[in-house]
Amino acid sequence: MTRNKIELGADLLLWRHADAEDGVPDSGRALSKKGFKQAKQMAAWLKTRLPGDCRILVSPAKRAQQTAASLELPYTTEPRVGLQAEIADILAASDWPRREGAVLVVGHQPTLGQLAAKLLAGEQSDWTIKKGALWWFCYRAGEVVLRAVTSPELL
Repeated sequence: MTRNKIELGADLLLWRHADAEDGVPDSGRALSKKGFKQAKQMAAWLKTRLPGDCRILVSPAKRAQQTAASLELPYTTEPRVGLQAEIADILAASDWPRREGAVLVVGHQPTLGQLAAKLLAGEQSDWTIKKGALWWFCYRAGEVVLRAVTSPELL
C-alpha cells in the first residue's frame, strides 16, 4: 500500500483518547470495547497520512496509552499532556509551532478542546473534542490552518 504522507509546515495533531470504561483511579481507566474499535479506526486513517518524522506524545493515563498503542508506532509518554495538563503544557511539550515536522498529542478533555479554541479563535474556550476524534492543525507562513477534523464515526 502506498502511503500518502502530508508534509507541509509544522503540524500539530490533537487526538482525544477513545471511549473508556468508568473507574477509579481516573488514570487507570481502560478503553471500552467501543474505545478499542474507535482507536483502531482512527489509527488506520492516521497511518496512511502521518508524516514520517511525526513525534508522538501520549498522556500517561491508561486509556491514552491504549489509544496510542493502536497506531503500532513508537511514542513517548509525556506527563505534560496528561490529565492535569494546561494549554501551555501541551505547547511546551510539543515545542509547537517552533518544531518543524509533525507532533501528535494523545490526550484529554477539556485541555485539547481549549487548545483547539485558542488556535482557531485566538482565545481559550471550552470546545469539545469527541472521544476518539482528531483535529489536525498546520502552522504555515505565520498562520494556523485547520487541515482536518474527523472522528471514528466518520471513517
